[in-house]
Amino acid sequence: MPTAILTGQPVPGSSIESELRSLGFDVRLASGTDDTETLLARVPAGERVAVVDARFVGHPHALRLGLTDPRFPLAAIPGAVTAQPDARQALTRAVARENSAGGGTAREGAPERAEPGVEDADSLADRITAALDADGADVHRPELGSLVAAVPADPQARNEARQAVAAVDDEAVRLKSAVKARDGFVTTFFISPYSRYIARWCARRGLTPNQVTTASLLTALIAAGCAATGTRGGFVAAGVLLIASFVLDCTDGQLARYSLQYSTLGAWLDATFDRAKEYAYYAGLALGAARGGDDVWALALGAMVLQTCRHVVDFSFNEANADSTAATANTSPTAALSDKLDSVGWTVWVRRMIVLPIGERWAMIAVLTALTTPRTTFYALLIGCAFAATYTTAGRVLRSLTRRATRTDRAAKALADLADSGPLAETAAKGFGRAARKLPGFTAPVVALLGGLAVVAAAALTDFGGPWTVAGAIVYVLTSALAVARPLKGALDWLVPPFFRAAEYGTVLALAAKADVNGALPAAFGLVSAVAYHHYDTVYRIRGGAGAPPQWLVRTVGGHEGRTLVIAVLAVLLTATQFKVALTVLAVAVALVVLVESIRFWVAAHKVGAPAVHDEGEPA
Repeated sequence: MPTAILTGQPVPGSSIESELRSLGFDVRLASGTDDTETLLARVPAGERVAVVDARFVGHPHALRLGLTDPRFPLAAIPGAVTAQPDARQALTRAVARENSAGGGTAREGAPERAEPGVEDADSLADRITAALDADGADVHRPELGSLVAAVPADPQARNEARQAVAAVDDEAVRLKSAVKARDGFVTTFFISPYSRYIARWCARRGLTPNQVTTASLLTALIAAGCAATGTRGGFVAAGVLLIASFVLDCTDGQLARYSLQYSTLGAWLDATFDRAKEYAYYAGLALGAARGGDDVWALALGAMVLQTCRHVVDFSFNEANADSTAATANTSPTAALSDKLDSVGWTVWVRRMIVLPIGERWAMIAVLTALTTPRTTFYALLIGCAFAATYTTAGRVLRSLTRRATRTDRAAKALADLADSGPLAETAAKGFGRAARKLPGFTAPVVALLGGLAVVAAAALTDFGGPWTVAGAIVYVLTSALAVARPLKGALDWLVPPFFRAAEYGTVLALAAKADVNGALPAAFGLVSAVAYHHYDTVYRIRGGAGAPPQWLVRTVGGHEGRTLVIAVLAVLLTATQFKVALTVLAVAVALVVLVESIRFWVAAHKVGAPAVHDEGEPA
């Protein structure tokens, strides 16, 4: 149980003790800094501890935001500071410094406040926070907005603070803050107005975000099963259940924000389950269409490839610019135009809708499933995603070409990890290293694009089993090595990972289609799903600060260029039927290796309390 050390003279009628206990804290009273230091030393090292001024006046949700958020080792609001186990040493040092400086007893003559909420020099919690800042500690200060958090210095200020508390509905603010600050049109206006209340209902019944996330996955899988029946009733049920799954998908994040139940495992489940739900639904639609005599597996796989490449563009661009300062990141004319458009309210929503984020995308899929055919649904999805991908990628290319930015080593490392280069590309890259450093800055994305086009074109435009695909794959291995032979710090080097993804996935799609044997495209769908999971998992590890998956895993599954070459060789050596079996075996093998290692990693990270990284900005 976390411990809250209440310092200073208690105020008659104050509810601070009961509020802290309602948040799960064991409350202990301290008369001064020396007593605070003693009590702090008695708290077990593996527990969260908070120091709170007994005169604190504020909303319970302000205390919740300041003292219970699991994502931040150190956090503070006026009159309160908290440390998780990893940051206990920093807090202990700050308290010891205050004690040795003569702060063992309350100071006299503290200046009066002109208004509630201004920090009081007599607040021990605020002095500890100042000492932490002086030490260079990273102290999180949550945005309180209209919520009140103050340490009044006199009765008049206390009355004013209490009036300010009474004037703001704490629960209304808490519900509003449970919704993502930036979301799509459909989510904002058709889902969140009621899903936030579902989140509160879940919180009051002790349900966790992970449980809601799992319920969303199960609902989507049932929807996929309904679509797989191939009947009109099944399609209608699938559309309704897909919307229900999305409501739950919104609810789990809102529940996490409402109750501050963030976790490493929860962030991973939320991210990976979203992809699993959507791609499983594609498979369900394809199975349903097949029951009706229409083979749309190529469209289903194409939709998955396009959507995955869209995400890789987002991830790569963001990682390439993660270290840019705000001034650097907004120096391009494109960014200036975007800022101007943001000042016109309706353009914000139009631009959010045309990128087809998850809310709009799933709503379109659900409605078209219920009213039309799987083929029509996939055509609309491919057209919409292609337009969205063109729009977003073009804008990012323009920004990259016109902004003044310097890529950091960290960004270059992240892009190299996202590239997923295997032993073939790594070995060849060492030989290309000296020559690559003499080439123009645009070399990496250009050769990655050309190599990808070579292998995909060979697979798509020549007969199945011909040698040209292998030749294209060999060219692809060499160009991939050249692309990563030097650090990816060029203006457009963030395009390298998306080009690699499109080349690998596109080759699998083309060869499976060319095989023209029943079951080849579903097997290819399974293989791309397994590899895509590995690539998404790499992204979420990098976002969580854990770095890429271990090298042994990347080498075991071959890297993007190794897998592409192996698949091209198999297409030459095997008959179409045997090739289908080989794709199935590869899909199962890759899935087993990456899933086992991934689950082991994330469960272990959750147990040791690794930072939870939740997406609060991207609605895709």
